[in-house]
Amino acid sequence: MITTDICIVGAGPVGLFTVFEAGLLKMRCHLIDALPQVGGQLSEIYPQKPIYDIPGYPEVKAQELVDNLMKQIEPFDPSFTLGERVDYLAKQDDGSFVITTSDKTKVHAQVIVIAGGLGCFEPRKPVLENLESFEGKGITYMVKDPEQFRDKKVILAGGGDSALDWTIFLSDVAEKVTLVHRNETFRGAPDSAAKVFDMANNGKIDLILSSNLTKISGNGHLQSVSMKNKAKEEITVDTDYLIPLFGLSPKLGPIAEWGLNIDKNAIEVDTTDYSTNVERIYAVGDINTYENKLKLILCGFHEAALMCHSAFKYVYPDQKLSFKYTTVNGVNAF
Repeated sequence: MITTDICIVGAGPVGLFTVFEAGLLKMRCHLIDALPQVGGQLSEIYPQKPIYDIPGYPEVKAQELVDNLMKQIEPFDPSFTLGERVDYLAKQDDGSFVITTSDKTKVHAQVIVIAGGLGCFEPRKPVLENLESFEGKGITYMVKDPEQFRDKKVILAGGGDSALDWTIFLSDVAEKVTLVHRNETFRGAPDSAAKVFDMANNGKIDLILSSNLTKISGNGHLQSVSMKNKAKEEITVDTDYLIPLFGLSPKLGPIAEWGLNIDKNAIEVDTTDYSTNVERIYAVGDINTYENKLKLILCGFHEAALMCHSAFKYVYPDQKLSFKYTTVNGVNAF
């Protein structure tokens, strides 16, 4: 039995930053993640994706952010269970919990923090004939190594931040980049959308709007993609790769059976401290939902900070928070 103060379900960026905030309050953390490494989606799906909205970093690669977070939490010596899914939750007589994983690892904690991002996730795929036969042979749903696309023809499809960011980044890597979107406007960051429109006007990329993918073709490897616009006109573009970036389909998995209030695969929380309807269980990051929720990493960091101050009372019920700063191993602490 692993014993800790806080058990964090999810070792993505928000889960890692939770360790830091908890450490400042002298609370120990153990993290569990179904992925074999820390970093969540950042490491698993787009480690080389540039991120532009982290304070203090005009641009930071996703994996670099994860590496920096790991360095930041080193003084607090967190422990990890990786490659195992959380399956069961049992409440104890004293209000604490015992979590059991898919490999029967047991963790006893005073507080549970769910920081599972989108939960168990898989990419949303376009409805195209013979799609599976080209997966791994020209069709990919993530960019792990941008060098794979060096001097290649690449078509990206989507209208969110990932599609915009990767279009901008790969324009300096690939021989030709084409972005296809079903609408005339983008739902991603306005600044990124403006950059994409400027690049299209300057001939650096091809931009095809109000169009849907209709057909993929190739002989053992993807060779072309067809798309149809609102006027039912079809065009075919030769390509080496197609990267559909339509987001992820979230699945909460066993967490959905924990008695939490859930709305559309997200956990409802009280925004005063990001607690759920079950005492001693909190949810932070993309996995939670509330009015005016923004799914941004920096918002998850804010949620983690407030949550830890609330969780303190369960770990140290006889103490009150002191706001006198000291220094421990070079890190400011309460």
